[in-house]
Amino acid sequence: MQQRYYSLDVFRGATVALMILVNNPGSWGSMFAPLKHAPWHGCTPTDLVFPFFLFAVGNAMSFVIPKLQEAGDAVFWKKVIKRTVLIFAIGLFINWWPFVQWVDDVLEFKYWVNPEDPTKGIRILGVLQRIALCYFFASIIAYYLKPKAIIVVSALILFAYWVLCYFLGTPDPYSLEGWFGTAIDKQILGVAHMYKGEGVPFDPEGLVSTLPAIVQVTFGYLAGIFIKNQGEVSWLWAKAPKSIEKQYKLISGLLVIGFILFVIGQFWSLGFPLNKKIWTSSFVVYTTALAILTIGSMIWLIEVLQVKNGLTKFFDVFGKNPLFIFVLSGLLPRFVSLFRIPDGINEEGIATYTNAINWFYKNICAQIPGPPELGSFVYSLCFLAIMWVICYYLDKKKIYIKV
Repeated sequence: MQQRYYSLDVFRGATVALMILVNNPGSWGSMFAPLKHAPWHGCTPTDLVFPFFLFAVGNAMSFVIPKLQEAGDAVFWKKVIKRTVLIFAIGLFINWWPFVQWVDDVLEFKYWVNPEDPTKGIRILGVLQRIALCYFFASIIAYYLKPKAIIVVSALILFAYWVLCYFLGTPDPYSLEGWFGTAIDKQILGVAHMYKGEGVPFDPEGLVSTLPAIVQVTFGYLAGIFIKNQGEVSWLWAKAPKSIEKQYKLISGLLVIGFILFVIGQFWSLGFPLNKKIWTSSFVVYTTALAILTIGSMIWLIEVLQVKNGLTKFFDVFGKNPLFIFVLSGLLPRFVSLFRIPDGINEEGIATYTNAINWFYKNICAQIPGPPELGSFVYSLCFLAIMWVICYYLDKKKIYIKV
C-alpha cells in the first residue's frame, strides 16, 4: 500500500477554501485585483483555483482507479456513471435553487425557460457540471490506458483543441466574438440555458471548452501516480541511485516536471493565449505546472520538514467534505435571499428590503475604514469562517458526505 500524503489532503482543502472565498465577495463590484478573474486573456491567482481543483480530482483518482481495475468493468462503470450523474444533477440543482425569486414584491417561479422571454432560463452547465464531465471522461482514459498512452492522448486533445480554435474561429479565433465553441454551445444547450455574464450568450463552462479541461484531470492523475510511487517511474526516466532518499527524489522530480511544463505553457501562450474562459491548451499546461510546483513545495514542507500546524489543519478540514461544503456555500446565500427584512424608504417613498447576508455586509463589513475592497474581503473571510465551522463540526463527528 503506497503512502498517503497528508499534503495532498491539504492541497485539496486549500483549493476548496479558495473557491468558496472568491465566489462569495461582499460586493462583486468591490474586489481586490488578485481575487478577480482575468477579463479575458491572462491568468490571475483566482483563475488558478478551478484548474487546481480539477487537478486534485485527478490526484484522488490515482488512489481509486487501481481498486476499480481490480474490481472489474461492471463495478467501474456503475461507480463512474453514478458519480457523474449525481455531481451533474447537484450542479443543475444549484443553478435552479431556490426555484423562486423576488420580482419587485412578488415571489415568482424560476421557469426552465422564461415564458415571457425565451432567451432566458435555467443555466445547464456550471462548475460542478464541468467537474462531472471531466471526471467521467478522465476516469475512462485512466482506467483503460497505461501512463504513456495517457500522456499521448492528453497531448493529442490539447493540440486538437488548438487546431480547432485556430481554423474554426473567426475573425480573431481566441476572442469572445470569434471563438468557435459558442456557436456549438448555442446549438446544443440553447441560448436560454447559457451563461450571459459577459453581456452575450457565452458559457465559460461550456461543452467545447470542457474538452481541454479533461486533460487537467488526467495530468492530475499522472502526478498522483508519480507521487504514490515516490518518483519511481521507469517509463519517464531511469531510476535514481539508491543512495538518494525517495522523498528528495520525488520532490526534485515534481519540481523539474513543473518547471518544464511552466516553460512549455509560457511559450505556447505566445501563440495560444492563456485564457480560463475558453480554457486554452496553454492554460492547461501552465496551471498544471503551477499545481505540480505547489504540491512539490507542500510535500517538502509538510512531509519532509513536518510543518503541521493550525494552518494545515484549517485547510485539511475543508478537504474532508469538499463537495458538500462547496455545494452548501452556493445554496445558503440563495436561500437566505428569500427572507427579506425592511431596509428603509427610497427617494420615491417606497419601502425597500434586503436580506440578512446583505444587511451584514452593508452595515458591518462595508463600514470598516479603508477602501471598499477591504469590507468586501472581510465579508468573504467571515463567510469562509462559517463554512469552516461547519466542516470542523462534521470532522469532529466523523461525518464525511461523499458522492
